[in-house]
Amino acid sequence: MAIADVPEYAHLTDADVEALQAELDAIRADIEADRGERDARYLRNTIRFQRGLEFTGRLLTVGARKRSLWWAGAATLGVAKIVENMELGHNVMHGQWDWMNDPEVHSTSWEWDNTGPSAHWKHTHNFVHHKYTNVLGMDDDVGYGLLRVTRDQRWRPFYLGNLVYNTALALFFEYGVAAQHLELGKKRKTPEAKAELKRNLRDVGRKIGRQAGKDYVLFPALVGLATRSPEAARKTATANLLANVIRNVWTNAVIFCGHFPDGAEKFTKADMDNETQGQWYLRQMLGSANFRSGPVLAFMSGNLSYQIEHHLFPDLPSNRLAEISVRVQAICAEYDLPYTTGSFPVQYAKSWRTIAKLSLPNKYLSATSDDAPETASERRFRADGQPRLVSSIDEATGRRRGLKTAIVDSRARRKDRTSA
Repeated sequence: MAIADVPEYAHLTDADVEALQAELDAIRADIEADRGERDARYLRNTIRFQRGLEFTGRLLTVGARKRSLWWAGAATLGVAKIVENMELGHNVMHGQWDWMNDPEVHSTSWEWDNTGPSAHWKHTHNFVHHKYTNVLGMDDDVGYGLLRVTRDQRWRPFYLGNLVYNTALALFFEYGVAAQHLELGKKRKTPEAKAELKRNLRDVGRKIGRQAGKDYVLFPALVGLATRSPEAARKTATANLLANVIRNVWTNAVIFCGHFPDGAEKFTKADMDNETQGQWYLRQMLGSANFRSGPVLAFMSGNLSYQIEHHLFPDLPSNRLAEISVRVQAICAEYDLPYTTGSFPVQYAKSWRTIAKLSLPNKYLSATSDDAPETASERRFRADGQPRLVSSIDEATGRRRGLKTAIVDSRARRKDRTSA
């Protein structure tokens, strides 16, 4: 079972959760008060860098008949698309730069280089995913309606294809983004619901047409006219296709590293109705995962290497997440909460491991549905039939004993049972 009682799972009392909320609210207030010219300069420099990359990539594909230029153009354009989607589009549409009151970089006006219309994405991502992060039955990002990523999802023979589906999703991720808002598997019985689906399909069709027309018709045609070579036009189109695949695979990897490694917990709807702001903060901290990064990797991930901090403060500027992470880690240490992170390759490998494991029925898997790496609940600590779990102070060290310590102790007991 997934986590149903978030404060209990975290070994925190209501007073603890309120205190944690106050500390995180203070971080938000400090960053909001400190936003200014250096942040605006960072955004303007990022836009110039991205546009320069895209221009260079398009220019290189003019010579795409030469293999080296084909690869160089595709790679450069792919990086430009990554930066536009992740450090610009994703973050601008979150409202991270609305405080500048600049219509060019405002969440209401930005349309990104992606087949998913920005209006659709803002609803499925900003409102649904970030409000109901990893809540089963509420957050469509839990498996994207395609993958089994927690044991709480009932196994069906369809899931035997988990690895195949995720490979396809990675290669064509932008189309997965476009389809997500459509909820194609949902039954629509009323005329209003059917009319809404038609409108959404029309919006997606137009956006796909614009994106495909730009990458596979317009720019190849311009190259063909300039070089008077149909082969050059064809090579440009294939270079653009590779650029889109590069962007899709990278985006998929970064996003999966933030939501599916061990330690990124799942939740039930049990206490969503009366969830306080502090409990929401706590759920974001427990339901997200980071990966370690230097400045380059952080930039190329849209600073989603700090997924925990992004989920706590989705509308604060991405360039401030690194400094926010220092304070969040201190709070985790104070309350003995896990701060889930690891290297990028390890976090991504764990995501694929989970997807591979859960292609099989539970009877073929080890551990229980309450104590598995990809699925946990508050019941994992009730082996002794104990009542509500709360943090305590270690008399020997004076340190708080909470969730992080409980997880370490639980693993040690399991290891001892295995070796006995």
